[in-house]
Amino acid sequence: MTEEAARPLRADARRNRERILAAAVRVFATEGLDAHLERIAKEAGVGSATLYRNFPTREALVEAVYRNEVAQLCDAAPALLATKPPLEALHDWTRLFLDYVTVKYGVIDALRAIAASGRGNPYGHSRELIWGALKVLMDACVAAGAIRTDIGPDDIGTALEGIALTSSGAEDRARAERLLDLTLDGLRPRT
Repeated sequence: MTEEAARPLRADARRNRERILAAAVRVFATEGLDAHLERIAKEAGVGSATLYRNFPTREALVEAVYRNEVAQLCDAAPALLATKPPLEALHDWTRLFLDYVTVKYGVIDALRAIAASGRGNPYGHSRELIWGALKVLMDACVAAGAIRTDIGPDDIGTALEGIALTSSGAEDRARAERLLDLTLDGLRPRT
């Protein structure tokens, strides 16, 4: 690792990077992966040079968008638990999972191309990280007596993946949320 890469980003550089990633999610969602990177820079309120300094290629930007979405999803678990009862935190996190999957499937072809090219592994350990966040939430729910103890994160994670596959549009999203509620209701302890 170079000395420059080891240095933390200045606050303004970090904000620029975050704005670029947020803008990329919005622009890719509305215009597709072929959207002009200059459009993303404009949406982020930065110059093209700033975008290219942070993300020298479209592939680097797509991979960073995906990794950022994974990090936000995983970081949400302890943040939700710090402010809400465990079952409510799990409920809210499942909605964030739907948002994450929407972004993931929006860039899935690009992620697959990056992986196939050998230039990177955008998926890395994302599944383990996400399942780890889900486990933290479920462990808190178990400790609070809010859910059954015989169902683990792998079971719920698999159910979440299946439900997420149905949430591509607004009408589908409503159905997906109903299915999430049904799944979470099934986690409640048996009486």
